[in-house]
Amino acid sequence: MNRRPSKVADSSCPSAPNVRESLRRRRRRPPKGHVPVRVGEEMERFEVRADLLSRQPFLELLHLSATEFGYGQRGVLRIPCPVPLFRRLLAASADVAAEEVYLLGSFDDLLLDSTAADQRHSDHQ
Repeated sequence: MNRRPSKVADSSCPSAPNVRESLRRRRRRPPKGHVPVRVGEEMERFEVRADLLSRQPFLELLHLSATEFGYGQRGVLRIPCPVPLFRRLLAASADVAAEEVYLLGSFDDLLLDSTAADQRHSDHQ
């Protein structure tokens, strides 16, 4: 007599839906140093560098978020801001960050050049 395989699932093997859900959750994790936020009426998802949240425009948005949604928000932080404006803020912040990196690099070069010039000047005296 042939026996049919049991229809009872083996709990030791992860089922396909559980694996898919686990993968979906893993993909949703932001990169290290980033914070997930939902923006605008359409609640578009963004992953924002955490250090940007301390800049004035983002502090204002966080204040608006607290005013509209409260401090007890669960899940991803919601920001009441039109998506196009939020994109412009991110782009401007990226430009500022690039400018800061350039200036800091230039500062180091200028400092080294200045120190070398001072050393040459003192050698000639």
